[in-house]
Amino acid sequence: MSTLKKFSFILVFFIFGGTTLFSQLTHEDYKRADAVDDFNELVYNAYVSTNWIEDTYHFWYEVSTQKGDEYFLVDAEELEKQPAFDQEKLAELLKQETEKEHDPYDLPLRDVSFNEQITEMTFVVDSVKYKLDKETYELNKIKELEPEDRDDSYWSETDDELTEPPVVSPDSVWEAYIEDYNVHIKNRENDNVYQLSFDGSKGEYYSSHIQWAPNSEYLATNKIRRHTKRYIHFIESAPDDQLQPKTHKLEYAKPGDALQIRKPSLFNVEEKEQISVEADDFLHQFNLTTPQWREDSRAFTFEFNQRGHQVYQVVEVNAADGDVNVLIDERTETFIDYSGKRFRHDVNDGEEIIWASERNGWNHLYLYDGSSGTVKDQITEGEWVVRGVEHVNENERYIIFRGAGRHEGEDPYLVRYYRINFDGSGLTELTPERANHNATFSSDNKYFVDNYSRVDQAPKTVLRRAEDGEVSMELEEADISELKDEGWNAPEVFVAKGRDGETDIWGIIHRPTNFDPSKTYPVIEYIYAGPHSAFVPKSFRPRFGQFSALAELGFIIVQIDGMGTSHRSKEFHDVAWQNLKDAGFPDRIEWIKAAAEQYPYMDTGRVGIFGRSAGGQSAMGALLFHNDFYDAAVAAVGCHDNRMDKIWWNEQWMGYPIGPHYEESSNVDNAHKLQGDLLLTVGELDRNVDPSSTLQVVDALIKAGKDFEYLMYPGQGHGFRGKYAEYEERQKRDFFVRHLLDLDPPDWNKINTK
Repeated sequence: MSTLKKFSFILVFFIFGGTTLFSQLTHEDYKRADAVDDFNELVYNAYVSTNWIEDTYHFWYEVSTQKGDEYFLVDAEELEKQPAFDQEKLAELLKQETEKEHDPYDLPLRDVSFNEQITEMTFVVDSVKYKLDKETYELNKIKELEPEDRDDSYWSETDDELTEPPVVSPDSVWEAYIEDYNVHIKNRENDNVYQLSFDGSKGEYYSSHIQWAPNSEYLATNKIRRHTKRYIHFIESAPDDQLQPKTHKLEYAKPGDALQIRKPSLFNVEEKEQISVEADDFLHQFNLTTPQWREDSRAFTFEFNQRGHQVYQVVEVNAADGDVNVLIDERTETFIDYSGKRFRHDVNDGEEIIWASERNGWNHLYLYDGSSGTVKDQITEGEWVVRGVEHVNENERYIIFRGAGRHEGEDPYLVRYYRINFDGSGLTELTPERANHNATFSSDNKYFVDNYSRVDQAPKTVLRRAEDGEVSMELEEADISELKDEGWNAPEVFVAKGRDGETDIWGIIHRPTNFDPSKTYPVIEYIYAGPHSAFVPKSFRPRFGQFSALAELGFIIVQIDGMGTSHRSKEFHDVAWQNLKDAGFPDRIEWIKAAAEQYPYMDTGRVGIFGRSAGGQSAMGALLFHNDFYDAAVAAVGCHDNRMDKIWWNEQWMGYPIGPHYEESSNVDNAHKLQGDLLLTVGELDRNVDPSSTLQVVDALIKAGKDFEYLMYPGQGHGFRGKYAEYEERQKRDFFVRHLLDLDPPDWNKINTK
């Protein structure tokens, strides 16, 4: 009998019209909830891991079947599918080599690859790299792999750009380097040294990321103006390797901080001189990229992201005279989503540029004249969005891209693949099924493997031609019969109007496996409202993270993408501008009310919410700004004040300079407004969000005389591990059981003692 069925009959509470018959949940109820973790093992032929073999039309993939994990090899030209290798033979060979038993259909293979002839296969097992001759089935050990060095670097650590080694010119005559903060070149034939710059100093020096022109006649780099770095400090109170606490610090720029400034600089090697580049217009920067030379050495380009993210430019600098030409000048009154929607492809060495822009209200592709910077064609257009570009074919002048929202009445977040010509003609839908598609292309983009599904539709995997999307071969179709036998039900995709009464807001509803429409259920929303993306799942899953187990305890779980999140219109996205406290709440509340009107078993008198990181900020914000609707919140590792969090994420949406709007969105400054039940959690070594952000909320709540619950997890970062993760999840469940079901959770001290 399955774990889920085993415990299905012992649920000790029932809710009829909101009246509870028992006062406590038991350990068995929690074990029953955890049983949904086994759902992943009840789905077969669903998740295909496709790997194209370079410069061939062969690919291999791994998939979980009734047997276990199987490997298949496919010839896309001949449309032949066969086992990638004899798994039973390999298991026996590995047993002989390692003196360990290996299940043929649970092989611990990593980094699998095949040669072009498909005659040899390499892979890693237990830090040993092997080569298998597929014709003779001879297995040879290639080498023992050294443990990989852990990279402790972090996004916020500034590269001072002084440590790169000398850079050799393409013609091998020269090498360029930085000495005493200035640019020098040395003739490699006679060792003659020439100094090209003379104004470098410790506070303002030239970058060692030197870029040679392909013809070796020019070089370019940036001049760096050093800034004062900010550090955050941590106390590790319970380290594993010693009794006494440890202290740590981390470079961590926050909104409003000074930034390193780059100034593009150009040098003529033959004349041994610096060419003046007028760069004053580009000094108010969030970032300025390293110079990139044109293939014919006529010029280099850089990209300029103005501080505040309202101006983004592609700039070309003429090599002969340093003349500056702005090719693309992107401007907006709100924000440019440079991190999520930026796309640039230079055609024929910059003769044309393909560029993504939201200038007409929707993210689309444009074709620019690379000399004049004028728009030649809008490639894609309409009230839908380009989600990403897969391939640009310059010879045949077409693009393969991902798009969403073209089909009226369809979930506008479902990704499909398209092909279109540079001039906007010939738009061809390559994936016509109403589903969320995930494609993997051959090296020449002639074929692609398409795995598609929806949250309420099991996956299917096919091989398609990239020219027209025609299915060449069906590869896998998921079998979820055993999953359904366990009582699994798919989340329901639900759509309702947002705050304006016109815009469709999309989300999903999770119900427990023993769902009874005659009962009433508290509603819990999982929230993440970061403007950098949208977050409601669109592809099939047998279990949905923490939602599935939480639902089993007697809740309806919902997840919604409100206004202010991405992948819709610019207007939809701009709601977040200088207003992160909004988090789409007016849309979320209308959506939940509409769902409850259709499904009366959803009790809007008992509504909880939980989230972590930016979702933690929003979860607490629900009890500050919308406590007439939300009753209980679990806010994990939240960035509760956008002035305390990392610069790149917060200035992207809240803007620069720092103004009163930062205070208006602050959970610290608004802590006195708290109504409802709140649980705050934080890891004391969180490198993503400064833990002080949560401690400042705690301080403000105490000063306001507010009651709340608070847990700091020793030694943990932004995500908790092992026993800490289990404990955090249990605390969240217990919190909602107490405050929304009005029941007592199990007595864990007695249970764990036993």
